[in-house]
Amino acid sequence: MTTQTAEPLTAHPWFFCGIGGSGMLPLALILKGAGAQVSGSDRGRDQGRSPEKFAWLESLGFTLFPQDGSGLADPRQTLVASAAVEDTVPEVVRARELGCARLSRAQLLARLFNAADCGVAVGGTSGKSTVTGMIGWILTALERDPTIMNGAVMKNFASADAPFASARVGQGGVFVSEVDESDGSIALYRPRVAVLNNVSLDHKSLEELRVLFGDFLAAAPVAVLNADDAESLALRPRARAAITFGFAPEAMISALPESIVEGPTSLAATVIDRRDGSTAPLALKVPGRHNLANALAALSAASALGVPLAQAAAALGTFAGLARRFDIVGTSASGVTVIDDFGHNPEKVAATLATLKAHPGRVLALFQPHGYGPLRQMGAELAEVFATRLGAEDRVILTDPVYFGGTVDRTQGSERIVGLINDHGGHAEHIGDRATAGERLLALARSGTRADDRIVIMGARDDTLSAFARDLLARLA
Repeated sequence: MTTQTAEPLTAHPWFFCGIGGSGMLPLALILKGAGAQVSGSDRGRDQGRSPEKFAWLESLGFTLFPQDGSGLADPRQTLVASAAVEDTVPEVVRARELGCARLSRAQLLARLFNAADCGVAVGGTSGKSTVTGMIGWILTALERDPTIMNGAVMKNFASADAPFASARVGQGGVFVSEVDESDGSIALYRPRVAVLNNVSLDHKSLEELRVLFGDFLAAAPVAVLNADDAESLALRPRARAAITFGFAPEAMISALPESIVEGPTSLAATVIDRRDGSTAPLALKVPGRHNLANALAALSAASALGVPLAQAAAALGTFAGLARRFDIVGTSASGVTVIDDFGHNPEKVAATLATLKAHPGRVLALFQPHGYGPLRQMGAELAEVFATRLGAEDRVILTDPVYFGGTVDRTQGSERIVGLINDHGGHAEHIGDRATAGERLLALARSGTRADDRIVIMGARDDTLSAFARDLLARLA
């Protein structure tokens, strides 16, 4: 199989292996929106997971096949598959037999992104999706008509006709996208504005991340850097020009400390551009100081594009947030609130727990690790976060990691992390089966119900977590 296609992207048919994935689906939507013929397959569809998602894709004109190679029948098709897809997957085998070109998800996204007049790339180990959504919404609200590639459903664009709106196809020449460092593909992008939220342990070592993110910043005329993150700030010499954001006194775009008012589901502050002294009120419909930091990053990126601070801040006042990012599912009649959250690495989990602990009430957390490999890589750090960020009355339950097949080493699982949490003084249980873990959560909630209890469901790479959270809320009734 070749890995390059010389024709225009719309000149031949495309086939997506894993079309329902959080990184693949928006890319397929953008490509189809550009006029390309797109079909695909997904193991989740074959296993009966998230049927509503695949029904929606078919309603949009995508042709879907079982993941058995039958969808590839034309040598002109280009196979799009994650770099992690094994060579034994039927689509890969069939594409090789036919001589089809193959691109990774990142290679295709980079081709689309780099072809745009103005690319805004959002990198970092936490907050990428939210900052991407915020920048995209600012530009949309101000009629800049951007294309947006996100890894999460953006509530501002979601509707009954578009329930999985993780992408927006625009004609304004601006392409806003989150970019991934986990597989090194961040090196493929050539942004006009490079946003770096933070540099922390996730899929790679810090040494590798420093090189990747440093090169990322050097590739852009303007870099947006987190002044509160020492690792990010240390990379500033790699940037050609920089706008810094954060709560640090030296941050160019910041929030006045005395103005910050946190609510359970919102946050307000006065933001300041210290380069010219201008200020503007900001009223977010999403909670948590981490979301204020995300907003400062988005305001900085908007500034790099020439958007005045007051206009950008006003637009963020109507930002509705992202699905599975501290997504409040609802509150039962007994007063227990259920929250659906994407937290899966130490920094994301810490941000979610900090938002919860900023207000009274027990936290009953269920954490489903997003894979055996990541759990080995960051398990000790996750354990420390759960042990130190929760109180004596709070509880955390770990299920077994996500596993949809493949050859990954499964010898080390959640039991080890539960042991580490408890060794650190936390209160954790291992209940491998998620349904059984849900029963335990309900029992905990009912045994000590107070009007301010919160159940939070955390994890990544599994769309069914949202349905699980909704089911728990319904059963609390």
